[in-house]
Formats: sequence, C-alpha cells, structure tokens
Amino acid sequence: MHFYVKTALAIACCSAIAASWAQSTGDLTITGADRAGSKDGQIPAFEGAQAAPAGWSVGKGRGDYSPYKAEKPLFSITAENLSKYSDKLSPGQLALFKQIKGYRMDVYPTHRDCGYPGWIQDNIKKNAGAAKLDASGNHLQTAVLPGLPFPAAKTGQEAIWNYLTRYRGVGAEWSKLNTLVSPRPGSSDWIDVTSHQTLFFPWGKKGANALQSDEALFSIYFSYESPAALAGQGLVQTFNVANNDTPTYYYFSGQRRVRRMPSYDYDAPQIGFENQYTVDEPWLFNGDIDRFDWKLVGKKEMYVPYNDFGMYDFKKAIKDVYKPDSVDPSARRYELHRVYVLEATLKPNMRHISQKKVLYLDEDTYLALAGEDYDAQGKLWKAKEGYPIPVWELGGTCDVEPFAQYNLTSGRYVSDQSVIGAGADIHYFEQSNDPHFTSGFYSAENLRSISER
Repeated sequence: MHFYVKTALAIACCSAIAASWAQSTGDLTITGADRAGSKDGQIPAFEGAQAAPAGWSVGKGRGDYSPYKAEKPLFSITAENLSKYSDKLSPGQLALFKQIKGYRMDVYPTHRDCGYPGWIQDNIKKNAGAAKLDASGNHLQTAVLPGLPFPAAKTGQEAIWNYLTRYRGVGAEWSKLNTLVSPRPGSSDWIDVTSHQTLFFPWGKKGANALQSDEALFSIYFSYESPAALAGQGLVQTFNVANNDTPTYYYFSGQRRVRRMPSYDYDAPQIGFENQYTVDEPWLFNGDIDRFDWKLVGKKEMYVPYNDFGMYDFKKAIKDVYKPDSVDPSARRYELHRVYVLEATLKPNMRHISQKKVLYLDEDTYLALAGEDYDAQGKLWKAKEGYPIPVWELGGTCDVEPFAQYNLTSGRYVSDQSVIGAGADIHYFEQSNDPHFTSGFYSAENLRSISER
C-alpha cells in the first residue's frame, strides 16, 4: 500500500515552524533549545539531566528504576480518535494507524530531562562558533568531542552531524543483540538474528578531544550466533569523519575467509535480511551524508518516543514485545516534545533507493526520534522511530539504540539494536582498556584471528 506525499500537508505541518523558531525567547539551553516550556504547559521547561536513581547500577533493569515507572498514560491515540491529534503526528505515524489494525500510541506526561555532565557542557561551549564542516559541508573538519559540534544548528548538515556525533561513551557492547524482521504477509516465519556486537568511538573518551582529520566516526564489530545460515559470520566496519572511505571486512564462515566489501555502505542491502534493511538505516540514519541535500525546515510540536525503558527490558520475551504487525504498544512510550524537522533530498545524478528522507530530531538532544523515507516516485515508503532513554552511567546523556522501521509497501518491519529477550543489558563504557575499544580491533587481520576457530 502506498501513501502519497501531500504538499499541502507538509506545508501545514511546518508553516508556523520557522516563525516560532525565529521568535525564540532568547533563553536557550546549552544545546540551543528553548529553555521555556510551551504556552499551554503541555511541554515543561527544560529540567536538566536525569541523575542515576538510588540503588541502580550497571546491569540492573533500567525500567525498574525509572522515576516515571508508575506514571499512567494521559490518553491513547487510536484510529478512532486520530483526527484529534493528527496535527502533532508525522505523515509516517499517520500511515501506521491507517495500515496496522489496532495500532496505538500511549501518550504520557512530558519530561525534558536529557542533558549532559558538566565536562561535556564545557566542550559544547568550546564548539559554539568554532566547530566547522569542510567546504563540501559533508564532513566534520573541526570540533571538540564528546559534545555537540553545532549548538543551535543553522543548517541541515550541522543538525545531522550533531546526531551522528551523539555521546555514547568510548564504546558500547551487546553480549547478545537481536535483529528481527517480521514475517511476510500470510507467513509466520520471522528473520531472527542474534549476534555479539561492539561499537567504538575513539573521540568518546572522557576529556576535551580535538577532532583528528583521520579519525573514525565510529567502528562496529559483530559476530552472528544464529540462525545456522549466518552463525560464525562476522564484520568489522569503520565510518570516517573526514571522507567517505568506509573500510569493511566480512568473515564468511563457510569459506573461512575474510573479504573486503568495497561497496557495503549507503543503500547496500545488509546480508541476511531479504532486502528489508540497508547499511545506512540503523538508528534511523547511519553513515555518510553526501548523497543528499540536507535542509533544516524548522520546529514543531510532535508526539515522539521518549523515556522508552520498555524497549530496553532484557528480561522480556521477544514474543511479548515484537508482534507480527508492530512493536507492542505497551513497550512504547510517547511524549509531546518540540522537534527539528530535517529533510534530506537526493542530489541530482546521485543514486539511492530513497528519493527523500525526513528525520525528526529532539530539540534538547538532536536525537532522531522518528522519520520517513520516500521512494523514487515520491511516495511514502518507510516509517521509522527510535526509542531514547537517559544513560545514567554516562551522566544522564540520552541515547537511541533500539529502533523500528516499517516498510509500508511490503507490510514488514525491522527492529535492531534490541536487548529484548537477550537476558543482559547494553553495556556503555565511559572509559575502558578493553581491546574492543581500540582501533586495531577493527582490522581485517584481527577479524580473521578471532573468527577462524
């Protein structure tokens, strides 16, 4: 089923955005967000970073300690009352209500408690007016990290780089990660892939780290554990800050060989997922930005995922959260927030399966919380949402790891970076001497040595 782009809807969605943005109170947070709440009181004033709750420690269930665990929904959005709330929903969200029977969004009180520890705030201050992109606007050239390069971003490129360089510590590890693709319509067969995964951010170590021109944006390693067809296969890949070189090496267990993957980036289909999942789709968007023109449209109020501890509950069973048509409503939580509307339009003479992408970035963090992809005919194709939480062990900074992506044409959806059913949480590292968080780990030689057993 296709949903067409409505120009009038897009204009109505954002008609007052630029004006309201320009009429800022002048009282801004460290990230350039309006500190004040909304006039009607539904969005509160900025509260500052959420502190780690008493009794919580790394490895314990995060949702069990959430200060909001006893909150009840203010209301639920359903197909029956959709028109009442449609002005605060995106085209992708509206499409999900039309396509998925029984789709529901439970809306809770809004909390603006995603912040940064003091030392990262100091880095952000250093970046204000000093961080720079290169002449093309596609690559980050100068910045002090960790910290937003571009507080109060003025261009689309600046806004997406704020998201791509979000603070996640020096690295993160999933002892068991689940990537799922829902069954084809009429089938009951899921793609259910488990792996061990690490992410490494060389600039993420604690301190004020001047960006190096040859530095990696991040490196990723994973080794598949199931299903049998993929078990033993693994990958190391590095995305670079200053260029589009993405060295990627894949270990094929059946051949017992590591091969260079020269074009495993952009919209290349990821191995094992029946063309439902491309390399640049993790976390709603991932990787190089140069094939698109990025436009920061402005701001709007929108119901978006927030404080989604239910999507990090590693004690839950997969079948209790991932239903055939969608992620179970009880695992998702929505709040009303102001978001930046960021549009990416495919450049002339560039190739990509998506003609246009839209991302909705949280005002306080630049986290991508929702989004859409449009196909070559301009039809709405994919609806996406990311599930953020405060990461207490990193000083209350917020992150998006698990996400869902709905293909409105095939009727299937993808979810990745999930710990549902894993029995263990994501482990974020503020500091670490583990070899997983060194550049040498993400080489072809190392992949071969740890894969050939």
